[in-house]
Amino acid sequence: MQWSNSLFDRIRLRRAALRYAAHGWAVIPGAYLDGERFSCGRAGCRIAGCHPAIESWEKQAGTDAALVASWWRHRPCTVLLATGGAFDVLEVPAAVGLRVLGAIRLHAGVIGPDRGDPGGPVAVTPSGRWMFFVRPDEPLRPELSACLDVLHHTTGSWVPAAPSRTPEGPVRWAVHPQQRGWQLPPSAAVQAMLVAVLDGMGKRPLRPTTVTVPRQMSTSRRAA
Repeated sequence: MQWSNSLFDRIRLRRAALRYAAHGWAVIPGAYLDGERFSCGRAGCRIAGCHPAIESWEKQAGTDAALVASWWRHRPCTVLLATGGAFDVLEVPAAVGLRVLGAIRLHAGVIGPDRGDPGGPVAVTPSGRWMFFVRPDEPLRPELSACLDVLHHTTGSWVPAAPSRTPEGPVRWAVHPQQRGWQLPPSAAVQAMLVAVLDGMGKRPLRPTTVTVPRQMSTSRRAA
């Protein structure tokens, strides 16, 4: 029965990975969930959290259907998406993400696509992190860089994608890419919404400063 469930998960994850790749989103096989920790099958790997299952993942991430299918041939790998190519991701806490998505939906009919409609795909992790997929066309605004709970995933980073599982549960779409026709909003438009929400919550620092977030910190913060 355990093998059957693993087989079902593997097929489902492979199907999702191929669908992302078909839309030009670079895919990476991630470590698979083995009990309460992740395993990548590489000898000597001590990383217990979610991480790429292949060496030099930045060079190997891609959209080739045959290659992507081969990664899920034997294991139910987590589906990871490489950022900085087809899209960037703005990652925020749940309390902020809920308000941003609500503001986007409230103003969608007013703003319109010709004025930088901020509506786009939004993913949610079971640990309470909200991920807004945007065009890779803007750096993070200085006032957002000062917020340690706001992460900008771009070149050299990745995010987990549905229907990947974690010990807390599955990653899911709050707004599926298909709902938006696989179109991405301008990063500037989403960042403007984010700044407005943080101001309203009184959470934005008064003095913007640029903070560089190491990749390892980004990973641990996402899992926290």
